[in-house]
Amino acid sequence: MDAVLAWYHEAARNLPWRQADRTPWGVLVSEIMLQQTPVVRVLPRWQDWMRRWPEPADLAAAPVAEVLRAWDRLGYPRRALRLHACAQAIVERFEGQVPSAPEELRSLPGIGEYTAAAVGAFAFGERTVVADTNIRRLLARAVSGRQQPAPSFTAAERALVASCVPHDRARSVRWNQATMELGALVCTSRTPHCDACPLAAHGCAYLAAGLPDQPEAKRRVQPFEGTDRQMRGMIMARLRADGAADRALLDALDTADPARVERCLTTLVADGLAVERDGLISLP
Repeated sequence: MDAVLAWYHEAARNLPWRQADRTPWGVLVSEIMLQQTPVVRVLPRWQDWMRRWPEPADLAAAPVAEVLRAWDRLGYPRRALRLHACAQAIVERFEGQVPSAPEELRSLPGIGEYTAAAVGAFAFGERTVVADTNIRRLLARAVSGRQQPAPSFTAAERALVASCVPHDRARSVRWNQATMELGALVCTSRTPHCDACPLAAHGCAYLAAGLPDQPEAKRRVQPFEGTDRQMRGMIMARLRADGAADRALLDALDTADPARVERCLTTLVADGLAVERDGLISLP
């Protein structure tokens, strides 16, 4: 544990949502943005977002179309809608302040077990069990000797992660930060850098076993090119740029498969990311 904390003291990235002047709202925004998105893409968008909407009330009052434009190409734009709804709930139910109680955090739109724990730890300094993908992978390797964690977060794995968290509050926060950073920078999914890992000299079970392959852990990665997700992004980019577009203009995005455009338009409307009025598709 001491080796991991010492490594973090030297290697931690200088990120604004970790600074002493961070706000609970800034931490919450960062956690939503970082879901399935790397730090290098999130950082400029987070900075712009916090300049525009430094408090939940600022975002709550913003038009949905403006929120989606500000989200830009960060991906998975339903997160922007959830964050907007979350800001409105904070204003309506918690007087504009991000709540610190776990059950109150979990009651907010789009806030699940992990996000509530991360906000509790990183915004309020609480002892929580934070288990993101990086932490789960790190402990699966170091403790269990497995290449990857199980596809779903099991009760046994939850107990393992909890058992590793220090009892001291301040130390527990640093531990959560340190293990997350170590998993992100060193114990990476495809190519772990064991020569740079502070756990290499302290009994990493995966390293001791010779870094064995775990065939069942190899997940099929869907190509992005040609997928509906890519088309949804193309449609959203056009709507952000032009404000509105008719179906003929959008159909031109894939003349070989117009049914794909129609299918993606239907899901965007159903998700609340686009609306159709008088023959035009636009942001809400």
